Amino acid sequence: MHIFTSPACEDHVNANASVESPKRYPAMVSGVEAARLAGAGLEYRDVKPADDEQLLRVHDRGYLDLIRRTSESGGGYLDGDTAVNGRSWDVTRLASGAAVGAVEAAMDGEVSFAVVRPPGHHAGSDYAMGFCLTNHAAVAAAHARSLGAERVAVLDWDVHHGNGTQDIFYGRADVLYLSVHRGGMFYPGTGRLDEVGEGAGAGFTVNIPLRGGSGSAEYGAVFLGVLIPILKEYAPEVLIVSAGYDAHAADPLGGMSLRTGDFGRFAGSLTALCREVGAGPPAFVAEGGYSLESLSQSVAATITGATGGAVDGQTVPEPPVISGKLRDALSPYWRCLRRAVEDKSPS
Repeated sequence: MHIFTSPACEDHVNANASVESPKRYPAMVSGVEAARLAGAGLEYRDVKPADDEQLLRVHDRGYLDLIRRTSESGGGYLDGDTAVNGRSWDVTRLASGAAVGAVEAAMDGEVSFAVVRPPGHHAGSDYAMGFCLTNHAAVAAAHARSLGAERVAVLDWDVHHGNGTQDIFYGRADVLYLSVHRGGMFYPGTGRLDEVGEGAGAGFTVNIPLRGGSGSAEYGAVFLGVLIPILKEYAPEVLIVSAGYDAHAADPLGGMSLRTGDFGRFAGSLTALCREVGAGPPAFVAEGGYSLESLSQSVAATITGATGGAVDGQTVPEPPVISGKLRDALSPYWRCLRRAVEDKSPS
């Protein structure tokens, strides 16, 4: 696995968010090193800042200028949760550049991980939100398209819905966005089942909101019954994973019940899926996760699972149960979900 990261990720300070602290960076790197010591084959790669051309594929110039000016002036506030300091502009460019490097490595056949902060998936084309400045996964997806990939998928397992990524690609059929997240009134309040895309992008947004407290069984059913089948049908050439760890049971914000080993199984199943459809291996991009211990452990589990190692934990019984509401929302666009109904029909 190629690891794209920079110690500079520790330099960004968000005065509005004590949980998204610089301490998250060494915690993630500690997880990388734990996986390496456990036998994962890892290679650290140099990171270049994302350039204007790469950032402007998904962000407005005026918005990027706002981040830069605010940072270069010493810092300030971009939204209620999101502030910058004098290093933030350089750091977010490095983080997006790490995601670009990771997707290039994936397209060359190497599983990869951009181990970065701040997270990115709440940032839209012209707004900061939820600790996020530039949207690293979206920048990477657009970069893959610029390199000739016709079908790109972004799968987001962060506990919070990636509203920024969804907004950027909502009207497009060349980037499939899939998210499993805590639903209801939980932050940011988006990601309903009926948010499926618009225009040419109708059907190419897949949202699976779960109840608070959901854990291995619920997430496992979603992966087995919905996400993996849709990805098989779409057959992406590139798969980018917005890998947040705030659905872990120990996280102070998430209110979910996943365990460390679940993230390793998710990573392993997605890596196997890529092999099955003839795609390059996944490019993982770090998002949230605010318990330092579980963040470190979950990064290690992701690397272990993605590189073929064994992970501990509960297995998920089959067959998964697909709710009628979920099936009704998505089956008009995905044959695999219609077949799931037909297969269960009485003969």
